[in-house]
Amino acid sequence: MGKVYLVGAGPGDPDLITVKGLRCIQEADVILYDRLVNKELLTHAKDGVELINCGKLPDYHLLQQETINRFLVKYAKKGKVVTRLKGGDPFVFGRGGEEAEALVENGIRFEIVPGITAGIAASAYAGIPVTHRDHASSFAIVTGHRKKGEDDNIKWESLAKGIDTLAIYMGIKNLPYIQGKLLEHGKSPDTPVALIHWGTLDTQKTAIGTLGSILKTVQNEGISNPCMIVVGEVVNLSGKINWFEPREVEKLLANEAF
Repeated sequence: MGKVYLVGAGPGDPDLITVKGLRCIQEADVILYDRLVNKELLTHAKDGVELINCGKLPDYHLLQQETINRFLVKYAKKGKVVTRLKGGDPFVFGRGGEEAEALVENGIRFEIVPGITAGIAASAYAGIPVTHRDHASSFAIVTGHRKKGEDDNIKWESLAKGIDTLAIYMGIKNLPYIQGKLLEHGKSPDTPVALIHWGTLDTQKTAIGTLGSILKTVQNEGISNPCMIVVGEVVNLSGKINWFEPREVEKLLANEAF
């Protein structure tokens, strides 16, 4: 019997993989990887490794989740070391819990290797601390879309009134609905919002707006998935401490404070 490692590959920048995650890549006989995993990480795999692209575009999955689960079980039963490589963290909207359940049900040994999730990392690369003593003492990670056919069970009122910073994953397609729910439940239309496209990569682009104007910002800036949406007063710090994007760094260096 082999073993399965459910590994978080981080948010995009390949340098953000954990040491243990990298070791799991290097030792794997089989790697099943998702679309947003940086392909540079696969160059660390050993010769002869079997690579399986699991895809997962919005509204289209190259491999259905049930098929992925069967592959994990099948290869492990063949005595293989299997690394399931997932963007971000396997337990943050990564379906790692579902895969772990399938492994338990089939008597497969496994380990969970946490990864850096985009809600924190993309925000940091845009100069946005999700918590700050002066601005935010609470932080929530929220899914921007629902499982097909299911009702909305997100507690929008609690998010709008009780949480300082919201990090919304996979939300561009449903942004009009998200905007409407937050406004409906009392979030100010003046609340700052950041859209972070391809966070932590050289192609990262950050667009700043407000909750009331964010749909126009998406249209004007041409923002699409993958994108992290950050809502809260901490977004205002981006203009001050954005250290990653060249155009923002130039602004900082030109500031009289320097």
